[in-house]
Amino acid sequence: MSRITCSELSQKITTAAAAAAEIKDGDRVAMSGFTGSGYPKVVPGAIADRARCAHDRGEDFAVELWTGASTAPELDGVLAEVGAVSKRLPFQSDPAMRRSINAGDTEYVDTHLSHSAQQAWFGFYGKLDVAVVEVAAILPNGLLVPGSSVGNSKTWLDLADRVILEVNSWHPRAYEGFHDVYYGTRRPPERLPIQLLEPMQRIGDPYLRVDRKKVVAVVETTAPDRNLPFKPADEDSKAIASHLVDFLRYEIDAGRLPKELLPLQSGVGNVANAVMANLADSEFAGLTAYTEVIQDGMLDLIDNGKLKSVSATALSLSAERAADFNENIEAYKGRILLRTQEMSNHPEAIRRLGVIAVNGMVEADIYGNVNSTHVMGSSIINGIGGSGDFARNAYLNFFVTNSLAKGGAISSIVPFASHVDHTEHDTQILVTEQGLADLRGLSPLARAQRIIDNCAHPDYRELLQDYLDRAIVANPAGRHTPHLLSEALSWHARYQETGSMRD
Repeated sequence: MSRITCSELSQKITTAAAAAAEIKDGDRVAMSGFTGSGYPKVVPGAIADRARCAHDRGEDFAVELWTGASTAPELDGVLAEVGAVSKRLPFQSDPAMRRSINAGDTEYVDTHLSHSAQQAWFGFYGKLDVAVVEVAAILPNGLLVPGSSVGNSKTWLDLADRVILEVNSWHPRAYEGFHDVYYGTRRPPERLPIQLLEPMQRIGDPYLRVDRKKVVAVVETTAPDRNLPFKPADEDSKAIASHLVDFLRYEIDAGRLPKELLPLQSGVGNVANAVMANLADSEFAGLTAYTEVIQDGMLDLIDNGKLKSVSATALSLSAERAADFNENIEAYKGRILLRTQEMSNHPEAIRRLGVIAVNGMVEADIYGNVNSTHVMGSSIINGIGGSGDFARNAYLNFFVTNSLAKGGAISSIVPFASHVDHTEHDTQILVTEQGLADLRGLSPLARAQRIIDNCAHPDYRELLQDYLDRAIVANPAGRHTPHLLSEALSWHARYQETGSMRD
């Protein structure tokens, strides 16, 4: 049966190519999608075809591309490969898009995920021309059933002059009822408190709304999300997870956490997935989550009864787990709630609920400044995503990474971070496979010593200690946060020159 049961919108069913013809050179185009789920599958490729043909004729064709977060090769990849994106925001993870950004061909606005919707409403990004949004179904009254993500779709539908809908029958029709779309946000000075007092509380609607007069095309698809496999947890990931879970036990014994913990947030990646697996093997039960994405490990926690419920904005599953979820979706109803990302990442809600946040990093320096986005200070990897939303407002925040990279040529603990996304004031706990450094309540020098002793790899620990000791001696009037300015970034420079931070 057709997923499009609104008679008015069913008359606008067309091809991807015809829909793409509605988009002009220079348009600001916002698309649904968050961590490889719920993004449009065919219209971006048709836009890329238009751009390729225009370029072959010697004509300009490029758009500004806004999304919720990362998408997939069928969106970011195809558009970047033909030079069809002049500006990108707020987050990406595609190799082709990354190359275009780092080559200077695409401007990149890397911003906190909780900020992107409100900044669009404020007009900071300019007028939005077109929204391309994937949904699971269109109801007879024109309401839209979202699929595997919500992200910024609500905002894009509200703000865009023209709307293109992709209706993807790969998403189970049973997604209806899984979503909570909040329509109460306001611009200052009319803002009201967000009345969200527990992770699964509903404060909005189950559906997305759209002005049917703005819809210029509806395209039918049947295509899966970008469901990537997770690497099996290696020994380092297991060690990081073990250190973290042991620390949670310590906090319970100290009376600072209840035995069922507080709502969990887990960033995207294999280490975060390993932490969830470790929790599955632990004594913890009655857990809840208030997070951005639901990965395999969190779904496993639901399946084994450890996790009562999870509020997020998107799924990010392997192909096997996605197929299992789609087949058994009814079993998760009432235990999974998908919100707009401005609510899943809302600082007020995160702080009120007391979230325990776990996010990855590229490197940290000896004082606790964290780089989560750049290689060697200049080349963007993905972006800050939601890590800042959660880290600054969490009850507890953990930044996790292996202590070494590139076969030991790079230390993840360095004298000074080559790029800073999270300052020392936002960082509570660092974890590597070597150990855990609890930085709460410590002065800079005390933080430095704890990070070196607990988190640095033995191959670099002595070098870090030598740097700190000499920095203290060299700064008799600056021993609060002593640095050797001529050496602070020398490890990164040495790596670029020799291929190793040690040589």
